[in-house]
Formats: sequence, C-alpha cells, structure tokens
Amino acid sequence: MKGKVIVTGGAGFIGSHIVDALIDNEYDVVVVDNLVTGSKDNLNAKARFYQVDITHERMAKVFEKEKPDFVVHHAAQINVRQSLAQPVYDAIQNIIGTIEILELCRDYKVKKMIYAGSGGACYGEPQYLPCDEKHPANPVSHYGVSKYSAEHYLFLYKHLYDMDYIVLRYSNVYGPRQDPKGEAGVISIFLDKIKNNERPHIFGDGNQTRDYVFVKDVARANLLALENQTQSRAFNIGTGKETSVNQLFEMIKQSTGTDLSAAHIAAVPGEVRRISLKCDLAKQELGWGPEIGIEDGIRMTSEWFIKKQDND
Repeated sequence: MKGKVIVTGGAGFIGSHIVDALIDNEYDVVVVDNLVTGSKDNLNAKARFYQVDITHERMAKVFEKEKPDFVVHHAAQINVRQSLAQPVYDAIQNIIGTIEILELCRDYKVKKMIYAGSGGACYGEPQYLPCDEKHPANPVSHYGVSKYSAEHYLFLYKHLYDMDYIVLRYSNVYGPRQDPKGEAGVISIFLDKIKNNERPHIFGDGNQTRDYVFVKDVARANLLALENQTQSRAFNIGTGKETSVNQLFEMIKQSTGTDLSAAHIAAVPGEVRRISLKCDLAKQELGWGPEIGIEDGIRMTSEWFIKKQDND
C-alpha cells in the first residue's frame, strides 16, 4: 500500500469517485461520512467506513485508531441556496468542520491534506474570464465565503505548523452518482426531472454560464495532488469553457431524446452570472487537464441515470 488516506465525505458524489481512484491506485482508504447527502450505495467495499459528522468528538477516535498518512477533505455543506437559508449551519460545517479536521491532522502528524475548494463560488462575479488563481476572491454567497475562509486556515496551519496542503478549486462538477435531491447540480436535477417526466425549471433567463467538469477528471486531480510534490497552494480544476444553462438543457434533451421544455422561474440571489476557470497551473505543476468533454460526460451521466432507474 502507498499509504493510508482518510476521505471525509467519501460516501458522497465526488468523494466516492475519489475513494475508487485511490483504491485502484493501491491506497488504504478510510471513509468518514455523516450520510446527510452521502449514500452507503456509493461506498467502495474495500474502504473502511465510519458514520460520523466531522464536527463530532468521535472524529478524534477515528484518527486515533486509523492514524492516516493523508486526508482528502470533502465533507461540507455544498448548496448555495441552503447556505443563504442557513448561514450558521453552513459556517459550522465548512469553517468549524475544517478547523476540527486540521487540528486532528496536526495532532496525528498527517503528511498532507487535499481540500475541496470552490472555484465556482470563491471568485464572485468575475473581473475577467477565465478566472485564474490570482483573480481576486470576492464571494457573493455564504457558501463561497465559508469555503474560501477555510483556505485561509489551511495557509495558517502551513505557516504555523508546516502542514502541507493542496486546495483544488472545482468548477461545477457533474457525473454519475450525483444526487439531484441531496446535492446541488443542475445536470442531475434536469436528468431526474426528465426521468420522472416532469418539466425542469431554469432559474432566470438561462443565459448564465458555468464551467462543467466531469467527476472522474476531478478524482484524477485529487490523486495527482496527493502524489505530486508541489508547494502548498490552490489550483483551479475545470475546463476553461463556459456553457449556459440553456445550452446545457439542449444537450441533455439530445442525449435523452426528451421533448420536454423547461420553465423559466425567478433567478436565485447569491449565484454568479458567468464563470469559467483557467487551469494552466494544474497542468504545469500537477500534470492535470480535463479529458472528458461535456457531450461525452452528459452521455455517460444520462446512461448512469437510465441504468439506475431500471435497477430501482
């Protein structure tokens, strides 16, 4: 084995794909998840699982028993709209929860922590596109503030205790296992509506853009971040391409063959109008770049939803 990794949020959409990639690459993996949005169905049978919240004192017992070499931290409150409705809960999960994990990493001398940042939310309304890592961080939602705040704590723990870290600032991640009911993700929500023959909703005029990156590309970025020797810093993980919600819905319609039309409803405050991420730094230092284009990614995601529907 290459080492022992605790993956917080490892029963979730992104986390479970990272767990699979780590196990495929001969890591000993421990999953910690409170199953609020994660699912036991996503768990890899070769991983050890603890159902515990990252803010609970039981986390110390997990670290004491497992003594990990590395931590991949994905447990979080991830919904922008929920952060607006419950800002205190958002801060507890995303800021306090991260500090709790950092303290345990310090106590048990973890070699490196990989943190799931948010490139889609931390930059705010872009001053230029695509955003690189030097773009000013001016988040316009509680979620963006909490995720970016945690990055400062990572920097602080590096400064005070020489704790190595990597922040991966994701654009909009999509793919198989994304839960349309428990996690934010417009592609999974559209596919779920179509599956149930319900008319999807588009917030605002639908011309708002996002940078959509496939989940297996994200999992590979985590693996490379763990294995590459690079200075502690943040890396954008996206495609550098903008896709509007209207364009996205048309791709999904073509992929599924549906004739359903979308209903436009009021826009949501706190969500940026346009975003895409420049990922040259990840290519230079991690050897990472996106490999799966959005058309192929939507096709694979649609096929997974159809297969899941047949098995349910």
